[in-house]
Amino acid sequence: MQRWSSLQQLKKARPETLRRFYYAHNARRGDVIEKRLALIVQAVPLTNDPALIESSIVTVQALTLGLRAVHAAIARYDREIAHTFGQHPDSALFAALPGSGTAYSARLLVAFGSRRELFESAEAMLNFSGIAPVLKRSGQSTTIHRRYARPIFLHQSFIEYANESIRHSLWARAFYQMHKASEKSHWVIIRALAYKWIRILFRCWQERIPYDEIRYLKSLQKRRSPLLQYLAQPNTQSV
Repeated sequence: MQRWSSLQQLKKARPETLRRFYYAHNARRGDVIEKRLALIVQAVPLTNDPALIESSIVTVQALTLGLRAVHAAIARYDREIAHTFGQHPDSALFAALPGSGTAYSARLLVAFGSRRELFESAEAMLNFSGIAPVLKRSGQSTTIHRRYARPIFLHQSFIEYANESIRHSLWARAFYQMHKASEKSHWVIIRALAYKWIRILFRCWQERIPYDEIRYLKSLQKRRSPLLQYLAQPNTQSV
């Protein structure tokens, strides 16, 4: 909107100029770019009233200036988080996780914290985070539902990391495929996967030993886990 503030200006731009613009802003799929160029050619203005158009241009350009300031602030936060994370004595434990990257490794470290006495067991973290379901028994009936009273961002961190881990961890991918084969829904599987990751992370955190994918796969073989038959399958699921 700062470069082409109106549809009329955008339509005057050369297709090659627009292609370079998209490419420079990390939109690099050729088919998507061509579809966008076609839509620009076909687009019809909702109004030609100069009063509405000019005032809207001023408003949008003012908002984009604010967004640039927000992006700059976010970038600074990211640098500070990366610096602080790198100095933490437990950073290696979470940086070793498959697919954790700079974002999830820091979020998971914060989720567990430095005071190991706060969580005496993996179950304590599972309950606190809301990943563990609530089990209610009354007479001969049993009901299970999600835990609604939970720290939202902490809960979200575990869920989002579990979802990302499918792309980077062999056993997590096999876990997803095994449960998908039994027709469970995507987010039910992800919550179950987050449950398993918390148990693994809790042990790594308590013993101060970084996660080792090869070691974990060997433990699955030793236990003859049902996941083994899915480890060799291609990654065909959509996440």
